Amino acid sequence: MSLDPLAPTHQANDTWCVDFKGHFALGDKTRCHPLTITDQHTRYLLKCEGFTEPRFEPVQRHFELAFREYGVPTRIRSDNGPPFASVGMGGLSKLSVWWIQLGIVPERIEPGKPQQNGRHERMHKTLKEETTQPCCPSMVEQQRRFDRFRRIYNDERPHEALGQKTPASRYCTSPRNLPDKPCPPAYPETMKLRRVDGSGRISFFGIHQLSGLLANQPVGLEPIDEDTWQIYYGPVLLAEIHVRNRQGRLERAG
Repeated sequence: MSLDPLAPTHQANDTWCVDFKGHFALGDKTRCHPLTITDQHTRYLLKCEGFTEPRFEPVQRHFELAFREYGVPTRIRSDNGPPFASVGMGGLSKLSVWWIQLGIVPERIEPGKPQQNGRHERMHKTLKEETTQPCCPSMVEQQRRFDRFRRIYNDERPHEALGQKTPASRYCTSPRNLPDKPCPPAYPETMKLRRVDGSGRISFFGIHQLSGLLANQPVGLEPIDEDTWQIYYGPVLLAEIHVRNRQGRLERAG
């Protein structure tokens, strides 16, 4: 059930890429953290929004707006920083758990390898050159500059990799609509299911601590051999349980 860490893209909405471009000070001393979301295949810039802090709640709100406007992608690729990922079990964060419950596979590049998100990073270089040198006096004015950049980048600027076409001419919305509500992931019949308790634990050859983010959620256990089980939350491998003398020992994945 595990997928390749960075799956290839073949069409629009196979993979969206997300990042916070490096923050900077505005004229009024406010820190601006630009959230950017692009479609990996067409380079279409879906979102470029200035935040005062990279917090979960406003990021989730803007993702929901993007999903309602453009549909839901198959995967979302990010780095390993918050709010996209964490140092917890499976690298899960509150945001990536929500993505999984919407049927989206979270992808994470390897630490220290921004080239694995190279198209997105090249867009960031252009964004920095054209919108932050110099920066604007306030967030409102800076957002206007981001909006103008996004319009020109999508609708007017041809890309060599797109056959000198614009991203807007290649992008189309996803046929997958935003679900009415998040749902727990489904698992194949080959897996055993366990429900995580309110403290983030499961019972399987002993009691094992997983993550409070998964409280009351189902996880799937896949047998690797007679003594080893892999634990998944949706498509994400969390850990392995090694069984000996009817007692299990938990090892985190990775």
